[in-house]
Amino acid sequence: MARPRVLSGIQPTADSFHLGNYLGAVRQWVTLQETHDAFYCVVDLHAITVPTDPADLRRRSRVAAAQLFACGLDPSASTVFVQSHVREHTELAWILNCITGMGEAARMTQFKDKSAKYGESSASVGLFTYPILQAADILLYQANRVPVGADQKQHLELTRDLAQRFNHRLGDTFTLPEPYILKEVEKITDLQDPTAKMSKSSSSPAGILDVLEQPGPLRKKVMRAVTDTGSEVLFDEEGKPGVSNLLRIQSALTGTPIPELVERYVGAGYGTFKKDVAEVVVSTFEPIRERTEKLLADEAELDRLLAAGAAKARAVAQETMTQVRDRVGFLPGV
Repeated sequence: MARPRVLSGIQPTADSFHLGNYLGAVRQWVTLQETHDAFYCVVDLHAITVPTDPADLRRRSRVAAAQLFACGLDPSASTVFVQSHVREHTELAWILNCITGMGEAARMTQFKDKSAKYGESSASVGLFTYPILQAADILLYQANRVPVGADQKQHLELTRDLAQRFNHRLGDTFTLPEPYILKEVEKITDLQDPTAKMSKSSSSPAGILDVLEQPGPLRKKVMRAVTDTGSEVLFDEEGKPGVSNLLRIQSALTGTPIPELVERYVGAGYGTFKKDVAEVVVSTFEPIRERTEKLLADEAELDRLLAAGAAKARAVAQETMTQVRDRVGFLPGV
């Protein structure tokens, strides 16, 4: 029996993944490759929907790919590739653009948020159609499941709507994907503002734990994390959001239930608690950083791994697009 297929992607828009990326996406990808036919891509086409320096994009794409392998994605168990290496993504995106309504696309809340940040007159058409390219990414590989955060659920709903519309109008072609969401890691927040999500675009550097950061700065950030009045280590999202966030982090990285952690720190105070959280973060990230650096030191081998992944992805994408082109009514190519 064929394993269900899973597809997800990550943007190369920073010099390192952060803790939220690791817990909310990459770590679950590693687990899913054991039970699914897994396709994971570095979505560089999505990255250029906002102003991007070409040299930074090239470097960060390799850094992102190296981190994926360093975190545990196995090229023999997963198909890991760079989005722009498979040109069928853009071809299918154009076709889906042509069956998407303007009002439908305009309702996407992420465009509203990002265009407000950059200024609506400066926002690109690519940013507006970003969710449609995302739909193409998913449908191209006939994915059954898509690991997504809560903020991406609207995009997956659009993907399903477009797949159903195409199937209804032109014949059964696309698999309808289902979301795969890990609720317990949705709420990793900024260390300096525990009411806000940990995010490269909105957090201060002191509020983010970067996967590739050196041990010293990582420890310092945890020790300086905003906590709350008092000294008791308790899980109380309203009264103690900072402590609750650190408990979530420690629980997620160690697998220890939060009530057990709370019991462990009865009478211990914040200093001991933070020190332990810091050591857990460092012991998790240090081997990943070392493996990433080793992969980046051999650029030719990293590029070879990505080329092999792209070849596997392209084979599936071409099969889908052969059917799509026929359904749409394009003449066969020579």
